[in-house]
Amino acid sequence: MKPKNFLIFLAVALAAGQSFGHSDIGTQPVKTDALPDLGEEWLEENPYRAEAAGEEVWKTAVEIGASGYNQNCARCHGLEAVSGGLASDLRFLEANLDGDEWYIERFRHGYTQSGVTKMPAYGELLGQKAAWAIRTYIETRPDDGALDEFRDQLAAIRDALTKIAEALAAGATAYADISAEVNAHKAALSKVAGQVNTASGAPTADSAASRAHGSLDASADGVAKAAEFLTVGLSIAQ
Repeated sequence: MKPKNFLIFLAVALAAGQSFGHSDIGTQPVKTDALPDLGEEWLEENPYRAEAAGEEVWKTAVEIGASGYNQNCARCHGLEAVSGGLASDLRFLEANLDGDEWYIERFRHGYTQSGVTKMPAYGELLGQKAAWAIRTYIETRPDDGALDEFRDQLAAIRDALTKIAEALAAGATAYADISAEVNAHKAALSKVAGQVNTASGAPTADSAASRAHGSLDASADGVAKAAEFLTVGLSIAQ
């Protein structure tokens, strides 16, 4: 783990150990049927990274991991994995073997301090596929301020897409150059998405730009969904 990231992560983790107890809200199951099976023996390294499993498996793991994280982890570790300071900010756990070993140990066995459960053991409750899917999602989270330099550009794209979506929803036969306009915005989003840094050091960020890019097409629903991703993403990044 890089010195800067390690110190940030350690400081938050220590604070969590001193002041945070886990709630008793029930664990929510994670549907992982779409992911490749991993066998019964627990792995030490994330098998769902794109370089190991391929782009499609990685994307599926990110999507499933996002759902699993939001249902079971966000109430303690923060929405979009951005900690409010009471529990560890998992974004800074680096995307390598060292980070994987720390993560899977805590996920499987939990953490107890002075008889108080700070984190429950999720291993038997959720299983290995869910564990690594959540890990994949967490390590793709953007670093603090990762969208700052692109904020104005993304806001302009969001506003343009909103106007297109409103016109299509109102029954417009189509902009004369709607396909070209949408494709231009999609290309711009792809370029931005490729420049967004993760906090973990993973090569690809699951950002508002990448989500908007993935959903954008020339349909009214596709345009509206891309605009919504940008609106939410820019709001969270403030």
